[in-house]
Amino acid sequence: MEIKQLDHLVLTVENIGTTCRFYETVLGMKVIEFGGGRKALKFGNQKINLHEHGKEFEPKAERPTPGSADLCFLTEIPIHEVITHLKSCQVAVFEGPVERTGAEGPIHSVYLRDPDNNLLEIANLI
Repeated sequence: MEIKQLDHLVLTVENIGTTCRFYETVLGMKVIEFGGGRKALKFGNQKINLHEHGKEFEPKAERPTPGSADLCFLTEIPIHEVITHLKSCQVAVFEGPVERTGAEGPIHSVYLRDPDNNLLEIANLI
């Protein structure tokens, strides 16, 4: 077997509305509804399904916990413009810009936290 790509992942969050507003406003993701009112964050050809803590859908992770994710997102927007945008949204960058290694090679990254304190890395391919 060979895996081709990631289709979706699930984030367990404290408040779906707060999460949707953050990812839509700050990261430009589209909030979509599917399957009986469930919410997801769509970007590119992937999505992040949202589960509210204590009200998760089955099947689910063994110990779904808000704030346990560490995610890296690629953008073509230059990192200095990403930093300016984050500041305008009153979102703190707590590390970066720094050089890291992504799945396809070197990346230039900044780090921030979402409302559940998940670690988010926003990066440009170098």
